Amino acid sequence: MSSGIVKTMVTTLVGLVLGGGIALVIVLNVSGDEKNGDAQTIDEIVEHSYQTSEITTDLQDGSFVRIQFQIVTDSDDAKEEIAKREFQLKNILIKELSVMKAEDFKSGLGNLEDVIQLKLNELMTNGKITDVYTISKILQ
Repeated sequence: MSSGIVKTMVTTLVGLVLGGGIALVIVLNVSGDEKNGDAQTIDEIVEHSYQTSEITTDLQDGSFVRIQFQIVTDSDDAKEEIAKREFQLKNILIKELSVMKAEDFKSGLGNLEDVIQLKLNELMTNGKITDVYTISKILQ
């Protein structure tokens, strides 16, 4: 091979390696900034939250529970959608609570919130549910 072709290949290779390195640094820095920006402020949480009506249903052991949730979404569109889907939320709750006992309910409230969030996100088409908070509960 002639020395001109070798110089061209080496220059091209060095350029590609430098370009790849610069691109990698840019992608890693931009991705890191986006992750930090995902945290919602308290004002955004309140703005994108939907408060359910109180729901009363029975548990497997015959006890009754009255419960209410604050559902946090990632956008106004998602908040509007979850308001329209409250009947589906009630259906999910009735199904989940009907297999729980009073002692399960007392210790497994976090699990119930996670299940609600997961099942609602499966239904959502505009945005997603970021958190579910229990804001009222009475167990009888």
